[in-house]
Amino acid sequence: MRLKSAAALILAASLIPVCGFASDATPPAKKHAAKKKAPEPSVQEQIENLRHYMQDQIDSLKQNLAEKDAALQKAQQAAADAQAAASRAEAAAQAQNQAVTENAAAVTTLQSTVSDLRTNETSLATTVSDQTAAVAGVKKEIESPDVLHYKGIGITPGGFTAAETVYRSRATGGDIATPFTSIPFSAADQGQLSEFYASARQSRVSMLAEGKTDWGTLRGYYEADWLGTGTTSNNNQSNSYVLRQRVIWGQYALNSGWAFTGGQLWSLATEDKKSISNFSSDILTPQTIDPNYNAGFVWTRQFGLRATYTASHVAIGVSAENPQVLSPGGSNTLNSGVAYLWGQPGANGGLYNGAASDGSTTTSSCTVSTSSTGASTITCLPVVPPALTTYAINPVPDFLAKIAIDPGWGHFEIFGVNRVFRDRIYHYTSTTKTTSSGTTTTNKIESAFNDTEDGGGIGGSLRVPVVPRFVDVGLKGLWGTGVGRYGDTTIADVTVRPTGQFSPLHTWSALGTVEVHASPRLEIYADYGGDYVRRTTFLTSAGKTSGYGVSESNTGCDTEGLPISANGGAPTFPLAPSSCSGNTRDIAEATLGYWYDLYKGNHGRFRQGIQYSYADRIVWATLSGLAPKGTDSMVWTSLRYYLP
Repeated sequence: MRLKSAAALILAASLIPVCGFASDATPPAKKHAAKKKAPEPSVQEQIENLRHYMQDQIDSLKQNLAEKDAALQKAQQAAADAQAAASRAEAAAQAQNQAVTENAAAVTTLQSTVSDLRTNETSLATTVSDQTAAVAGVKKEIESPDVLHYKGIGITPGGFTAAETVYRSRATGGDIATPFTSIPFSAADQGQLSEFYASARQSRVSMLAEGKTDWGTLRGYYEADWLGTGTTSNNNQSNSYVLRQRVIWGQYALNSGWAFTGGQLWSLATEDKKSISNFSSDILTPQTIDPNYNAGFVWTRQFGLRATYTASHVAIGVSAENPQVLSPGGSNTLNSGVAYLWGQPGANGGLYNGAASDGSTTTSSCTVSTSSTGASTITCLPVVPPALTTYAINPVPDFLAKIAIDPGWGHFEIFGVNRVFRDRIYHYTSTTKTTSSGTTTTNKIESAFNDTEDGGGIGGSLRVPVVPRFVDVGLKGLWGTGVGRYGDTTIADVTVRPTGQFSPLHTWSALGTVEVHASPRLEIYADYGGDYVRRTTFLTSAGKTSGYGVSESNTGCDTEGLPISANGGAPTFPLAPSSCSGNTRDIAEATLGYWYDLYKGNHGRFRQGIQYSYADRIVWATLSGLAPKGTDSMVWTSLRYYLP
């Protein structure tokens, strides 16, 4: 419509000049001389021509308008289509966005679900694993339990069986346990013979009973072997030996670290692997097959009451332990009119050992005389046999204290021992009266009193890994007076002064150890140690030297003598050489051995070992400097099966 209006306006405007032109006066005609003027179109023709022209313009405009209307309609249609497409696209985009949002939510939900499924799967796997482990544990507890349960306590059995042999180049008569103070001189009867024994007596049984409470733990432990002897024990046919106590104790342990223990214990002087423990598996004994271990090792197993406190890196302990004085050593020559009492044999009506030292009710004191022709005459007189064991009459227990430190590298200990020795001293006079019927001697006590002497020592130990998990080195020692029984060879505790008083002997014990953990199955060990007793002498009122280390004559130590039967008759029993009275100065031993585990697993442990030792016993020299020595080379073998 706008185009049509515009065309009408253009047409009207074009008519105005035409009409003006038609109404003007006709100008005067110009005169031309020689040219003939063409006739002018008429007004009607001009109007017609203009009308045609205008009609053409109008038609052209209409055509253009029609085309433009068509283009406009097309554009409008395209715009409408585009709008529709845009609307559809927007709707599609909105739908897509909605779908994306929904998909994102679905993905999030799916991820959460997957995560939950994974968590549930892990939890289920853990539960299944726990249940499987629990089932396996229950099955293991049923088929092969580590601990047996009885009335709320756990019972753990233990021990091992042992098949062992020993060979010695010089006989001691000691079975697989070496009696160090009986190592013979080379010229002694036994020194001319080697010996071999085989035994299962070191086999061991043990049991731990343990009950746990809110405030702590109650424990009881039992351990025994067959290294005891009965009155009928022998090697003739049945080879029957009796069960003996090794370790038996009960313990009251609090969660605070305090523990109170009583019973037959490893002495507090014995080295522990870590902290302060009562268990045999925690005691650092030498790895020897010999149940008497190695010279220089400090130990006892005896009754004790013990209190310990254990923290993270340190432990302290005090104990009161059963005392016993070893038989006074040396040449105990007394002043005239002096006697003493320090111990007694076991009473047959009691529970101590009342057997005689030679296994008989009577024995004989035999002498040998040799005539000028070389014939020997043996004269034996019956005497009361000495007791096999003398029990000291003790005033108080031995008191010990120890500190153990575990700094994270190695194990260190320091300990002290306090001992008290007592005997009763008698001063008497003797009156001899001779009559026709014989001579009578009457002894009269003038005075009697008790004498008490103090003894004790200080010791320590260390065990360090010089090459971690491969080589360990240990050192242990004890020095003091009257502590000989805590040394491995039990050489002597005291001697007796001429006045009848005890004199505790100065002793020391030391042991060095190297252990090589060559492989998980192979252990190699080497030990060297010894026990030493210092010479202690006195002068009697008669001018005679007495005490420990007094050797009047050692000339017979290198001469083999004739064995004499303790009960007379044909000579059978080996005796120490005559004129050989030296007291033991020191006993030293060097050991090398190994243990190899043929099997170690859930079914226990089966191991094999060999030990070689060389020991010597040296006596105090005489004034002339003669100090004989007894030596022995020994080899042990062992096969053991340990309970798992």
